[in-house]
Formats: sequence, structure tokens, C-alpha cells
Amino acid sequence: MRPNQEDPHGDPPANRISQSASSGSVSATVPEGQTLRDIQQPGTGITTPVRGGNTSEGQEKVASGGKKVTIEYDDQCVRWFMVASVIWSLVGLGAGVLIASQLNFWRLNFDLSWLTFGRLRPLHTNAAIFAFVGNMMFAGVYYSTQRLCRCRLASPLLTKIHFWGWQGIIVLAAITLPLGYSRGKEYAELIWPINILVAVIWLVFAANFFWTLMRRNEKSLYVAIWFYIATIVTVTMLYVVNHLSLPTSLLHSYPIFGGVQDALVQWWYGHNAVAFFLTTPILGIMYYFVPKAANRPVYSYRLSVIHFWSLVFIYIWAGPHHLLNTALPGWLQSLGMLFSLMLWAPSWGGMLNGLLTLRGAWDKLRTDPVIKFFAAGVTFYGMATFEGPLMSIKSVNALSHYTDWTIGHVHGGTLGWNGFMAAGMFYWLAPRLWGTKLYSQSLANMHFWLGMVGILLYVASMWVSGITQGLMLNATTENGTILAYPNFLDTLQAIRPMMLFRLIGGTLYLIGFFMMAYNLWKTARSGAPVNGTIQITSAMDEMAGRERNGFRGYLNAPVIYAFLVITSGCVMIFGSDIIFLIGVFLTGLFTILAIAHFQVSGAKWSQWHDDLLKHGFTFTVLTIIAAAIGGAIQIIPTVTMQRAGNIEGRLQIPYTPLELTGRDIYISEGCYNCHSQMIRTMVPDVLRYGDYSRLGESIYNHPFQWGSKRTGPDLAREGGKRSDDWHFYHMLNPRDVSPGSNMPNYPWLFEKEANSKALPSKIHAMRMLGVPYPMDISEEEIQAEYDAQANEIVERLAEKGAYTEPDKEIVALIAYLQKLGAYEDTTEKKESEGEEQTLDLFKPIGTVNP
Repeated sequence: MRPNQEDPHGDPPANRISQSASSGSVSATVPEGQTLRDIQQPGTGITTPVRGGNTSEGQEKVASGGKKVTIEYDDQCVRWFMVASVIWSLVGLGAGVLIASQLNFWRLNFDLSWLTFGRLRPLHTNAAIFAFVGNMMFAGVYYSTQRLCRCRLASPLLTKIHFWGWQGIIVLAAITLPLGYSRGKEYAELIWPINILVAVIWLVFAANFFWTLMRRNEKSLYVAIWFYIATIVTVTMLYVVNHLSLPTSLLHSYPIFGGVQDALVQWWYGHNAVAFFLTTPILGIMYYFVPKAANRPVYSYRLSVIHFWSLVFIYIWAGPHHLLNTALPGWLQSLGMLFSLMLWAPSWGGMLNGLLTLRGAWDKLRTDPVIKFFAAGVTFYGMATFEGPLMSIKSVNALSHYTDWTIGHVHGGTLGWNGFMAAGMFYWLAPRLWGTKLYSQSLANMHFWLGMVGILLYVASMWVSGITQGLMLNATTENGTILAYPNFLDTLQAIRPMMLFRLIGGTLYLIGFFMMAYNLWKTARSGAPVNGTIQITSAMDEMAGRERNGFRGYLNAPVIYAFLVITSGCVMIFGSDIIFLIGVFLTGLFTILAIAHFQVSGAKWSQWHDDLLKHGFTFTVLTIIAAAIGGAIQIIPTVTMQRAGNIEGRLQIPYTPLELTGRDIYISEGCYNCHSQMIRTMVPDVLRYGDYSRLGESIYNHPFQWGSKRTGPDLAREGGKRSDDWHFYHMLNPRDVSPGSNMPNYPWLFEKEANSKALPSKIHAMRMLGVPYPMDISEEEIQAEYDAQANEIVERLAEKGAYTEPDKEIVALIAYLQKLGAYEDTTEKKESEGEEQTLDLFKPIGTVNP
């Protein structure tokens, strides 16, 4: 029988997680992760207790006759990660409730730099993703991997380094982000020393995981392991590429990509961080814990195979749908939309596989909170993965993008899918990890309903808010020539009730997690830590040489056909005229041949996949290839071709030293969380903000600032629109010049001195990244230019009765805001043929400033 395939006799995977175990082993019929003693204790769901977890440090004891060994699992690390996840969930969700409150009541920013929305929002997202879900993922992976491999984790030392290193990263993030140390890229804000630490600890996790796979006593890899492998290798690729930076100091760096390059790389990472950090590992957890909780086998083995490979291959292409209707090249936008729509199939295949696994166990919904959370979590996964492709359609995206609809979509997935799956897993694990019963089923059920109401309030309010905001911002009159709501603040006032409902929903959800924390704490107090054990017949001799398959894992029909179809598809995408037609023909031909071959020899294809699951290295390599293809096809042409030297038309004018300092302040304060700098190719955007943005106008921006949410108006052409004193008073108290604004006050900008001493290293780094600053400019010249422009701004402010000093941060920020939109038109004819044009790189306002 094939590994992981549903049992024709109906035995649940709890009794036979892996069908390929040695048939001669008596323990092959024992519930996975349990000993014979557990069979005599039906209904407890508790493995044989080994008290304390320290009496036998994971040793393998020889049983009677020397033929069997007893393995004690390292469940101590599972408890650590689970407790950490619960604690950080309260921090992350609490930060979310606070910033939601700040959007409704601006005074809750408290006029403190480290408590503003712009600085706390990255703390909220990083805490929710990497602290809450990250620790939950590690707990689930470590618990299930040991049992699916029938061996203890390879290295207790690596496990401890992983745990304490990850918690240290979270603490460093919680300190640096509120202090304003940020790279200015969503979900990638952490400064470069912390990023290096993240990479190191992630590799420690990867080493421990793959080392454990090498030591496994189970020949075949169960479906959950597939998703764990995809998570580890793909997140490594995504994180490293997107975080490539050039340091200017210990706490500051610039991304090596700029403008459109940075936009594409960021959302290749940003979208797939959701895919491969918040989705694939949780799918692996679903494939393990849902069958265990329901005591039913996975509905369809074949569907899980299709789900895995199609998801890994397709997901990575979808990142550009975050940049629709922008300056991103059209072919990338079309690819992003196309592959996003294709995601409907594998995503819903996985959802149906999860829900149908509960067949025969639906009666447990009435009494078992674990089943409630799992069923609802998988359902929210289906809802989020339906909504995501829908929002990637250009016409829908024109309405939804930059609005609260996107916020509702993201939180529907995070709170419903990740949060509920985490709660279900914790409630299932706690009694087993502490050898007792759950303290209160009623409290867990109340948590479920409180969380459900909270999610529905949150998501529904954001749907209404987002659609309302999108319709108002895009509404025109007089045959599309005049904006119906020219004042951006009109839309903000219209959605305030919905923002309040979001706060209420988020608060209810947070209260539910406090109830869970109390329930789990009382559960742990009523028991004692126990480690699971299993008695097996050693399979090490049988397992020897299992990875020595050479190239047989690669040279077979499925891999060859996949290569041919993808290659011909690329010819079709990038070709024109006759090349395009050849690509279409070859793609169709190879697809038909593959289907015909599959129909004729389907058994051989299935056998190939079963054999592949016995060779972890080959499986991992093929997973890497499947995940890397999309990113390579999209990113390599963009990085190599979309450079300043290849841009025709509008080309950004580099920032002066003062403006560059102001831009770093803008990023530090998190202004990109509320303001975009990208005018889309849409009539309402052009009428509201000015001519649509061109690709070359942000080519020197490291990092890019196109944004993803407009709580305030777009700033791409802000330069020269308003006077210096307007910006001065706007930062001091926004409501003085924009009645009804929910933007916080920034009094510290008028007190703190700007860091001009770091400018030489920053300009040097920018020059290395391709920004055309003079090679021979000295530190004295940089400071002189800085001082001259600052004094000019201070003099203009004084004329209007606004007084400050040239070295204050507010002056640098005003200089930056007044530069936005400055560009040089490279298509204009030279004054005379052969005469060189000299561009004043430190000109405060560009030669053309619409």
C-alpha cells in the first residue's frame, strides 16, 4: 500500500500514520507515538508518561531480546515553543488592539515617539507573524516530525540554540522597532544585524530538522513533512534575497535593490512570506493534527500530492498582484494576476482535503473545542484563498488596493486560519504534554465563540470600510472629469464607525486568547511534564543507503514533462510573433503527451512519487527547483534590465544630503504605513494626486516607498504643492491644517537633532548602489550643502512666523517632502549636439516638478 494513502479498511491514521513501516514490527499496529501500555488505556489520548523529561535524555533503550528499542521524544522543546507562542500571541494581538485604537482616537499615540502608530504597526505585524505563529509552527513541527520519523530530534543543543535564539530575536525586534530602527519594508523591517541573526537561527532549525530526517526510522515521508520541507527551503531563499543590504552603520543599511526592483523583490517576499511562513507549515500541521484529533485518515492521498506540488510551484509567481495598476511592467502584472487566479485550484483542494478528513467526526463539533477550532480554521483558509485571487483581478484590485479591504483579507487569514489552528493545536497538545486533562472544555468553547464573533466583526467591518473607501476615492462626476470627494479626509470620516467595529472585534478576539492562556496554564498546573515514547524495531539497517538513488529521482517522466511544459511556457510568455506561436504549440503538445502518458501508465507515476518519498534529499532538491522557477523568471530580467541607464523619459533626481536625511526620518517614523508614493494609472488617482507615476521616478529609492495602504493621501507628487510652514504645522499638530485627521503629533521632530554625521557613509553606500553622486565630494562639501539648504528652509519658515533651528529633524523632513516628485526628462533634446548636460545632483527641487 502506498505511504499516506487512505486505508481501504477505514483505520484512522492515528493507528497507522505510516503504512510503510516494517511489517515485521509489532509496533506497526500500535497507535503512532504510543506504546503497548497505551492500548490498555483507551480514550485517554495520553502517551506513556516519562516524568520530568530529564531522567533519560532521549536515550534509545534496548528492549527484550535486543530487537526493539524504546525512543523517548524531546517534548520539552515543544512545551517551550508552545508557551512562548501563547505569551507572544498576547503581545502581538495586544499591540494590534492598541494601534486599532490609535486610528480611532489619535490621542492614544500619547505624543511619544515610541508609541506612535507608525512605529508600533511593524511591531504588531512582526510579533503576530514571527513570534506568535513562528513559535506555534516550531512547536507543531517538532512534535509531529519526531512521531512521523519515529525518532528523537537529532540535537538537543541545536534545539536549545533555536529556541533561545528565536526568543532573543523577538526581544531585539520589540526593542528596536519602537525606537525607530527600521528598513522601511513591510514584514522586513528588522535592521541588518538582527536579520543576520534570523538567518543563522533559521539555519539552525533547518539543520536540526534535516538531521532528524536523516536519522528517521520511517522509510517514507508523510505529507506533513513535505510542507515542512517546502517551508524551510523557500523561506530561506525569500528571506536572504529580500534582506540583502549595504550597511552604513551598526543600526542602518540600504537595500541593494531600489525602485521597481525593490518593489518586485519585496512583494515576491511579502506575498510568499504569507505563503511559506503562514500557510505551508500550517498546512503540514493540518495534515497531522486534524486526522489525529478526528481519529480519521486524511481524505485523499492523491489530492494531497496535487495540492502540494501545485501550491509550491504556483504560489511563488503571484507576488506582482500587490503592484497592479502601478509603474511595474505590464507583463509582470499579467503574470501575477494569472498565477493568482490559478491558486484557486490547489488552495481549495487543500481546504477540501482538510474538511473532508472530518467526515464521520462531525458529531464531535458539538462537544470538542479542538474540532471546532480546526474546522473553522480550515474554513477560514478556504475563504482567504478565495478572496485573495479575487482581489488580484485588475478591476477588483483597482477598488480594493490601498483600502481596508486588504486589511480585512489579511486578518481573516491570520486570525481565522493561523489563530484558530494554533488554538486547536494548543488545546490538543496541552493534555498530552502535561499528562492530564484540559482544565475547562467550557472555557475553550467560550473562547471559540468569542473569537469567532471577533473575527466576523473585524472582517465584515473592514469589508464595508474598504469598499466604501474605494468607491468614494474612485468616484467622479461630470463624465469622469471631477472628483466627487476631492478631500481625502471625507473618506476617513465616512469609515470611522467601521474602524470602531474593527476595534471591538479585535478586542473580543484578544479576550479569547487571554482565556486560552488561563485555560492552558491551569491545565499545566494540574499535571506534570511528560515526554512521549514509542517502542519500535530498529530500522536503521533497512534504512541504510536509502538516499543513494543518484539521478533516478530526477530523470523520470513527471520531472521531464514538467521541465518541458515550463520551458515551453516561458517561450510562450517571453516570445513574440512566431516564437510565441511555437511556445503555445509546444506547451499544448507536451501537456497532452503528459496527460496521455499518465492515463496509460498511471501506476508508474504513482510508484515514482512513492519512491521519491523515500529519498529526502531528492525530494528537497525538486521542491527548491519548483519554488525557485517563478521568482527567477520574474526577478532576474527586472534586476538586470530596469536600471537607471536603461530608463527613457522621466528619471528621478537624487536627493540632497538634507533630503536624504529627511527620507531616513520618514522611514524611521513609519510614514509608509499610512502614505503611498505611487499614483496608479487610473483616472481618479490622476485627478486626485497628479500625473501617474513612471518607473524611472523612483529608480534611486532604497528602499522603495510605493506603499500598500492609504490611511492618508498619496505623496508621490507632494513636492511644491504646499508651503514649508504648512508642513511645519502639520507635523506639530495635523488637525491645525487638516481638521478631522487621525494622524499623531510629532513634537519630538522639533526637539531632536538630525544625524548629519552619518551622511558621508550613507552617500558612499548610495553611490555603490548606483545613485550618481559625485565621486570626489568631501565630507566638508556634504555638510556645507546640508547647512545651506537647511538655513534656506529655516529662513522661509521664519518669514511665516514658524521658528526652528537648522539642525532639527523637522527641517530635514520638510526638505524631503518638498523633493517628492522631482525628476529630469531624459527625452528632451540637448541644447546642442554633442554638448554634455550637467545635472545638479543637490538641487532641492527638480528641473521638472509637476
